[in-house]
This record gives sequence, C-alpha cells and structure tokens, in this order.
Amino acid sequence: MDSRLKVYIGYDSKEEEAWNVCSFSILRHANTGVSTHPLKQNTLRELGLYSREPDKGASTEFSISRFLTPYLNAKESWVVFVDCDFLFTVDIKNVLQNLDSSKAVYVVKHDYTPSKSVKMDGAAQSIYPRKNWSSFMVFNCAHPDVKSLTPTIVNSASPSYLHRFEWVNDDSNIGELPLTWNFLEGEYEVPEKIPNAIHYTNGGPWFEDWQNVDFAEEWRVEKNLMRSS
Repeated sequence: MDSRLKVYIGYDSKEEEAWNVCSFSILRHANTGVSTHPLKQNTLRELGLYSREPDKGASTEFSISRFLTPYLNAKESWVVFVDCDFLFTVDIKNVLQNLDSSKAVYVVKHDYTPSKSVKMDGAAQSIYPRKNWSSFMVFNCAHPDVKSLTPTIVNSASPSYLHRFEWVNDDSNIGELPLTWNFLEGEYEVPEKIPNAIHYTNGGPWFEDWQNVDFAEEWRVEKNLMRSS
C-alpha cells in the first residue's frame, strides 16, 4: 500500500512556473514519502468530476475544484491541498506531527484584512470571512465531514459554503496550524526565522511586477535549483 503523503497543488495556466517551483520545493525538502499532483480543472472536467460553469470572477482555475482533494485521495488518510503560489522551506510531512484525528481539517486561521486592493496579474482582491483558510488545507479523509465533500456537493454548493467551511458540522472540528505553515507575504511582518511555507498571496516573482516582494530571492533560488536539477 502506498503510504506516501499526497499533496494536491492547484494548477492555473497563468501560473505554471509557480506550480513547478512549489512542487519542486516540496519534493526537494521531503526527499521521500511525498508525492505531488496537479489539480487541473480541464482534467477534472474530462473525468466527469467537475462540471461547474466557468466562474469569471474566480482568481484561479482551482478556486472551487480544490475541495475535490479528499475525493481524489480515495483513502482514509491525511491529504494536503495547497495553492500553487507557495514556497516550502521544510519537509511538508512535518505538518502531520501531533494532529488530532478527531478533527476534520487543519488550516491556518487567518484573521486579517488584505493590505492591497489588487493582487497577482491585476486581479481584484476580495474580502470575505475566513479568507485564505482554504489556501492550505490538511484534510482528514476518515472524518464524516470531509466525506461529505463529494463531487455532487463540490459541483453544486455555493463558493461561500465551501470556502467558509460550512461543510464542517462543528467549528471545533477545524484544527489550527501555526502561522508558519501559511505565512502570507506582504500581510505579516517578516519573522526572524524563515516560515515553513511562504504564501505569495498578492503575487510572486513569476509575475513581472512582483519582483521585490519579501522572500523573492528565496523563490528565485529555488527556481534556479529546479532548472539545474
């Protein structure tokens, strides 16, 4: 039986380089025991798993399809979803340490107002409760609340129902991860120690206008390591 931790990374055709660097950083630091998988909307449509009408207001192609991650995992284990605009600096398997199996999902519980009105390649910044909680999720696929995320629900539920975790029956079933696992670049002060997972939520160095963000050089170093490997 495959005991590797599966990590599903949201794929957006506008950010293919970001996806590649994110995946590379995960695999380079993990060495073994981890596999990464692109969450491509076109592929999910071809498989008959995703049938929602295209959402022109969504900032990424995987805005809703991310909630298919537990279904795709197809076994009762922990599984991770992460946006493609992340850079990992440690072994992602460390996130599994001391998790409580009674919890449905673990996230970093951000409570903030975005500092910018525009992000990435000119996309408008939206504000809503529990914003960015769903950008890094560790699902407990054995939990009844997570099992409720069937393709039928993911294809029919409102975006707010999904992103605000209304599918979790009791808020106490949402576990909390330390900030270092989803550090929002540009929204928090730069810490003394580099975060475990840097989230370039407003835009990263793969965009021409976002070359000087915090931890830009770390991303470029990872990209160069990827290209030379």
